[in-house]
Amino acid sequence: MKRVGICLILAALVWCGTLLSDRQKLNEDLIRLHVVANSDSQADQEIKLRVRDAVVSSLQSDLAKVADVEEAKAYLRLNLAKIQQIANDVLEKAGFDGEAVVTLCREAFDTRYYDTFTLPAGIYESLRITIGEGSGHNWWCVVFPSLCLSATTEGFADTAAGAGFSDSLTGALTGEGAYEIRFCLLDALGKLETQFFRG
Repeated sequence: MKRVGICLILAALVWCGTLLSDRQKLNEDLIRLHVVANSDSQADQEIKLRVRDAVVSSLQSDLAKVADVEEAKAYLRLNLAKIQQIANDVLEKAGFDGEAVVTLCREAFDTRYYDTFTLPAGIYESLRITIGEGSGHNWWCVVFPSLCLSATTEGFADTAAGAGFSDSLTGALTGEGAYEIRFCLLDALGKLETQFFRG
């Protein structure tokens, strides 16, 4: 009976270790795209989406060639001025009287539901584009690896596997029933992180 107890404790420790490893992978190996609109007016929200489309289109092919997150960060840092110019070109064409500011920073995010997957709350590296006053609703995605550009769950799973995500982490993010508890725990850990980050 004592051996069974020890085995259960060891199994629980291993499980907790893989859970913490998955949380760390999300924190360190993803770069999110965060576009903040000038305001919630219909015109400003439409401009936000135009900026998003232009930036995603400009980054997609280059970031597809990048092997790891550190290389992706270096690429983005090197190209912040170019990305900002792309965003501001869109604003100028739209007749918007203001500018976009682009930064690479760490941000706290709430739980976010996409069409094919869900990202738990947590602290993530973020390519943040703030348009004008930045007081409107925002738009998020994952710029590296380009997870949110995958149209299907299978496409997401392939991209996640290529990024080194474990099957259990991919299952948790895509909502597979067997991994629902894992997602809830990842989300709870992320929410705890965001409280400390914001507080």
